[in-house]
Amino acid sequence: MTFFSAFDVPVFWPILLCYWIVLFALTMKRQIMHMIKYKYVPFSIGKQRYTGQRPAAANSD
Repeated sequence: MTFFSAFDVPVFWPILLCYWIVLFALTMKRQIMHMIKYKYVPFSIGKQRYTGQRPAAANSD
């Protein structure tokens, strides 16, 4: 399936899966630590909401 037969090596899929999970976890840890450092929270739960002044309703008296 590869262009060169030297790169066609058999791989035991559980080891490959573990490798990708570890690689993903380490990358996400780095990203999450960066977000914590700069006080970025990607979730809207608990965030302060900023709303503009609502225009006063016109009285039709």
